[in-house]
Amino acid sequence: MNENYDVKYEIKKDWWLIGIIILIWIFTFAIFGRLPAKIPMHWNISGQVDSFGPKHDIFILPSIITGIYFGMLYIPLIDPKRANYSKFTGAYRVIRIILLIILSAVYFASAYSALGYRIDINRIGNLIIPFMLIGFGSTMGKLRHNYFVGIRTPWTLADEEVWNKTHQLGRKLWLITGIIGLFASFFGGTWVAVLMFVLLITAAIVPVVYSYIVFKNKEK
Repeated sequence: MNENYDVKYEIKKDWWLIGIIILIWIFTFAIFGRLPAKIPMHWNISGQVDSFGPKHDIFILPSIITGIYFGMLYIPLIDPKRANYSKFTGAYRVIRIILLIILSAVYFASAYSALGYRIDINRIGNLIIPFMLIGFGSTMGKLRHNYFVGIRTPWTLADEEVWNKTHQLGRKLWLITGIIGLFASFFGGTWVAVLMFVLLITAAIVPVVYSYIVFKNKEK
């Protein structure tokens, strides 16, 4: 593995991800003329559309997907701790893959919904969340100290040991919440969406609190 993060090498490894982005843009332009004047933009907890936007909004998600992907590709170059990226290049690539797959699934679901197809957005969301938690959880323990990727709190950024302990906890917590969510996704009802929200909040908040506790214990 190269000592430094190599963008050109990562682009070669990500050729199929870039292919997906190109496909999304081709698909978007291909369906634009078939879209109604107003398209669904947001769904409530029951899976019902509660917000519409002009058809030009179909370009928002492809733009976000493109921006996030290339942002993630180049951001390590400006990170003061960029030397650490070579220690978790594989995990960082997995994070890019997971994000692009999730956002692409959301895009195609919303695009086909805009075309008039009956899409169960709740079902898709209830599958995406466990996939995200398990996928990100599997990388947590491999992330090394940096300013852009991972559980970035004032306390993890200030102390590498706090960073490592917090990410080890995050790995276990995200995997557990992801597995719980995966089992729940086989059921229907509003309670599943509520549970997914609770799992997300738990996975986000607990590591933050834990990082503070570990940091304060080190000061004693």
